[in-house]
Amino acid sequence: MSSVGRPSHDYRRPSQESRRSLYRRSSNFSESGASFVNDVEMAQDEMFSGPMSESVPTGTSAFAHRRGRSDSNASFAYFEDERDYDSEEEWPEEEAVIDEEDEQERRELHPDDIFEDNDNSTEVDSEEASQRPTRRFKSSLIGFAVYICICVLTAGLGYLIFRWLPKWYVRIVGRSTPLAKCDWVVVENQWGEMVIQDVKKVEFGQVVSTVFSTGAKGKLQEFDEYDDPIMDELCILDYRYIRFCFHPVKDKFMPGNSWQDSAWTDTTAVRSGIDSDEQEIRQRIFGGNVIDIEQKTTGQLLMDEAFHPFYVFQIASLFLWSVDEYYYYAACIFVISLVSITTTLVETKATMKRLREISRFECDIRVLRSGFWRYVDSGELVPGDVYEITDPNLGQFPCDSLLLSGDAIVNESMLTGESVPVSKSPITDETLELLDLAALNIHPEVAKHMLFSGTKIVRARRPQDDKNDEAAALALVVRTGFNTTKGALVRSMLFPKPSGFKFYRDSFRYISVMAGIAGIGFIASFVNFIRLGLAWHLIVVRALDLITIVVPPALPATLTIGTNFALSRLKKKQIFCISPQRVNVGGKIDVMCFDKTGTLTEEGLDVLGVRVVQRPLNRFGEMSSDTNSLLPGSSIDRDPTVDYNANKAILYTMATCHSLRIVDGEFIGDPLDLKMFEYTGWQYEEGSERTAAPGEDDEDASLSPSVARPPPGMEFDLDEERDSPNSRRAIELGVLKQFEFVAQLRRASVIVRQFGDKSGDVYVKGAPEAMKDICRPESFPPDYEDLLAHYTHRGFRVIACATKHIFKLNWLKMQKMKRDEAESNLEFVGFIIFENKLKDTTAGIIEELKEANLRTVMCTGDNILTAISVARESGVIDPTAHCFVPHFAEGNAQTPLARLVWESVNNPVYQLDENTLKPLPPPPDHDSSLPYDVSNLRNYSAAISGDVFRWMVDFASEKVMREMLVIGQVFARMSPDEKAEMIEKLQSIGYCAGFCGDGANDCGALKAADVGISLSEAEASVAAPFTSRVFDISCVPEVIREGRAALVTSFSCFKYMSLYSAIQFTSVSFLYASASNLGDFQFLYIDLLLILPIAIFMGWTGPYPELAKKRPTASLVSRKILTPLLGQIAICILTQAIAWVVVRQQPWYKPPVLDKEHSNSNNSENSTLFLLSCYQYILSAVVLSVGPPFRESMARNLPFVATMMVALGISSYMLFDPAPWLYELMELTWMSEYFRIFILVLATGAFACSYLSEKLLFPRLAGIVGRLKLRLSGKQKVRKEYKVILEGMRT
Repeated sequence: MSSVGRPSHDYRRPSQESRRSLYRRSSNFSESGASFVNDVEMAQDEMFSGPMSESVPTGTSAFAHRRGRSDSNASFAYFEDERDYDSEEEWPEEEAVIDEEDEQERRELHPDDIFEDNDNSTEVDSEEASQRPTRRFKSSLIGFAVYICICVLTAGLGYLIFRWLPKWYVRIVGRSTPLAKCDWVVVENQWGEMVIQDVKKVEFGQVVSTVFSTGAKGKLQEFDEYDDPIMDELCILDYRYIRFCFHPVKDKFMPGNSWQDSAWTDTTAVRSGIDSDEQEIRQRIFGGNVIDIEQKTTGQLLMDEAFHPFYVFQIASLFLWSVDEYYYYAACIFVISLVSITTTLVETKATMKRLREISRFECDIRVLRSGFWRYVDSGELVPGDVYEITDPNLGQFPCDSLLLSGDAIVNESMLTGESVPVSKSPITDETLELLDLAALNIHPEVAKHMLFSGTKIVRARRPQDDKNDEAAALALVVRTGFNTTKGALVRSMLFPKPSGFKFYRDSFRYISVMAGIAGIGFIASFVNFIRLGLAWHLIVVRALDLITIVVPPALPATLTIGTNFALSRLKKKQIFCISPQRVNVGGKIDVMCFDKTGTLTEEGLDVLGVRVVQRPLNRFGEMSSDTNSLLPGSSIDRDPTVDYNANKAILYTMATCHSLRIVDGEFIGDPLDLKMFEYTGWQYEEGSERTAAPGEDDEDASLSPSVARPPPGMEFDLDEERDSPNSRRAIELGVLKQFEFVAQLRRASVIVRQFGDKSGDVYVKGAPEAMKDICRPESFPPDYEDLLAHYTHRGFRVIACATKHIFKLNWLKMQKMKRDEAESNLEFVGFIIFENKLKDTTAGIIEELKEANLRTVMCTGDNILTAISVARESGVIDPTAHCFVPHFAEGNAQTPLARLVWESVNNPVYQLDENTLKPLPPPPDHDSSLPYDVSNLRNYSAAISGDVFRWMVDFASEKVMREMLVIGQVFARMSPDEKAEMIEKLQSIGYCAGFCGDGANDCGALKAADVGISLSEAEASVAAPFTSRVFDISCVPEVIREGRAALVTSFSCFKYMSLYSAIQFTSVSFLYASASNLGDFQFLYIDLLLILPIAIFMGWTGPYPELAKKRPTASLVSRKILTPLLGQIAICILTQAIAWVVVRQQPWYKPPVLDKEHSNSNNSENSTLFLLSCYQYILSAVVLSVGPPFRESMARNLPFVATMMVALGISSYMLFDPAPWLYELMELTWMSEYFRIFILVLATGAFACSYLSEKLLFPRLAGIVGRLKLRLSGKQKVRKEYKVILEGMRT
């Protein structure tokens, strides 16, 4: 297998099934969405917009019981109906070897992948693998020789072309080879991004099962000696920091990021760790435990930058100008290009350095290796290692691990954006069975024990074992390096999803059209110069020079001017952006979605008060706003007619039933728990617990429970008999056992015993809906539902409390008590009412957005009635309009044939038709005096819960689902994945969607949105393009305003640069007719002293303070843009033609002297067209500088106005009275005073004509063109789908 260069290459066709797994129906990337991959290369500059890989630690666990997404993926999925992958002819030999999006995201986001088929079959023999249709290649000596010859004979041009078009390289060099023998492969993802990747081969000598775990849940299958052969060498493919290993039996490369040891079933067995030999083998397979981003050298970065097509064009232009003796101009452009490249290099190096510092983490860690504890570098950790987490030198976890012993409190904000610390407890054998590293999400039960890489250790404690001083808190390594959750986050930043924003695609199309015009000019000039008999070198140089004029070197830079100014203004307002291209996208937002808690409302909840059930009346008492009114501390203050046992129970619940922990003397935990406990005023002392070791009796376990004590003045229980020994016993509530909050159950509970008592109590708190299943029916007051609805409709958060007494509670009974037993046959005792206030700015911002015709949507994990209330208070929903809520009349979210009923939340009499989602006529006996009457039915909205949303996406008709998306204003009880999917679905019907949120549940939606704005200060805010350090939604209109201004600025600058090219092209074309041209310093003056400062300061104008109802166009090739541009070009050409004709008729006219070796610049035509074009360059900027409604008036842009004044002054000085040195420098000729005035009048008249046409004529002409086009084509105007749906529903 010896060959030159890259020795061999595998070029495979994916199987039909693999290929199809890449496409998923009903995603927002439809056929049209897939087309941009061939048009846009510039979009790769984004820093971060890729799919969120791996499961987010805590964000998804609350909704894990709900069905997974059926048919869409926020990041990359798209579907093509027309393509038939059964046809082998459709796969040309030059197509990519592995056509996949980005294998690591595929593996972590969905179990199906295109390297490995995860079907139900457990074995794939080599014969079956060999039958799969594949195209294999290896490098050909002849082909490689041809490649070298092409590169040499074209003086390196061939090398550049093959660099830009690697498929051509593969076509020439590659020929077929078996996959097992390949030395390099080509990987192409669905966006056409192609990479040639080396395959490393290392000596191995281990069986296949050492490397691959297969089958359901990634568990190792039983191999016989034929299916588990020894691998003499290990073939490794590292693609985008994910390692693939070649499977000799399956004949494919398979990823190792979901590998798990078959021995990980017994927590006791895994505590012994692995030996050094096993560690060495696993390090060869999985690599080191480092997230180390490869740093390109300055030379490599310089080569990448210099070989970009734009800079190659620049270098060619510099060479051309030098040959043409434009030394000064070439030198200036060279300096500018050098500064540009240097700036880019410095910024790239700084960005990569910062990202490397964030991602890379190494430390010494205490590991159990071969039965002995030793310190090793964290980079040497491999799956299966056991290490100590209580080492004081360890500040964050170096890998994804499972907690085996001890307990820990961790801060996962780096991954989730949620700053509330999370408690971790040791994993059990039962939970370990649930571990599935190949699954879409980490199981919620496993997540309670998972220590994620990069999360900070708030506190780690050894197990409280009095018998063993050596006890340590241990963790088992399960994933390392880039396979960890943190590694996935870093990868998604390094390899973002390409942005297909229309403006950038159209700009390159337009440049192609301009290049075509330059080609026509090239041919015409070539023919004319031959006719004039010029020297061949002058013919070639002059003709090529036209191309550099039509496609100006500064054009790409001007596209970013408005964006850069917008970024600087946003930064001053504490809004930061890591994806500059998203600024322009912000100008096109149609719908803005908001999280509720922490975004629209304040972060924390305040306890409004407590409503206790009074016994024996079995009715709710009055609101108790503090503990003194809830449980008075003296007998005098107590009402003798009231039984205070229920009051006591609800107070004790608030004091003990929570997840708070104490670190450095401060409480940390859920904000709701913290507010609830602070309301009580009690004291809390955190305890510790050690369960019995294997072989011990339960009584041998030691217990130091957490203890809650009342504040001074309330130390004693007044209900105790005065003469009893307990009457002077202080209240000390020991928490013997705690059942943590579980999302499926929606409740938490504790078993508590008063110090010295033989009996105990169970205290439960949770969602009011969850209490009906566990409380005795007679304990509920008759007005339970009414009072609950009263508070939830007004936006309050309601938590229900219940209790029961357990007689003769001993340690053994308590330990053996299951949750179902503890949380049964309870007595309901009352409600705790929390209020969640709107932020001060919320209502005003929502109103501003709605006045600008921007739709606003709330998407939250909270209760649907609470969400509706907050939506009405904030203005997301019209307070006087009907809001319809669907619920299942038949079946449930898992029933395909379920039926929904859509009822008005305030008056169930009003309903929507389940098939059209239009209001049904109310029954004849309805009370029309209600405020929500039939006259207001046209102005209605809907609020959808997560389970209904899931059902509609999975089973409802496409028509009804799309109508739901159009009228849905509130989406409640939404899981993180469903939030992201809702954004996708909105995008699929034509919305440009934004999302503003702050917590763990928002990461996916922030990334799926066209514009994501994070209000989180945590490092996970890199999951969004924008981060606001001002924690309210005032950042949203700012981003939209700046986006609109930047978009309009980009169009203005682009039109100006196009017009500048057209003006200069016209001038040079007229001069070429007589073999003349502009002079060196004339080009310098135009390009550097006029165009550059004008183009820069043109983008300085700030956004208009008010949001307009209409949005700016994002299409560069639309009639609204092209019609005025072509009109302006026509006016400029006509103006120059008049001047060119008139100057030739003047008595003092100095014609150009024909020199067959050089161009003559010293003639009257040159001076006239140069001086006139100077005014055109300056005044065109005034015409094209757009003001309201998207940008401020041009008059407020002082740098721009000053630049215009200076430029006009210098140009007028050159026209009327230039100094002799300037006269010579600019190669001007004499002209009469009358003709000078004529040039000024002609320029002014042309300006007036251009200005009036731009404001009055061209917009109307564009409308006529549009109507004419529709009439001739017979097609209707293409409208956004959501507008069509909405109009259909309103008619």
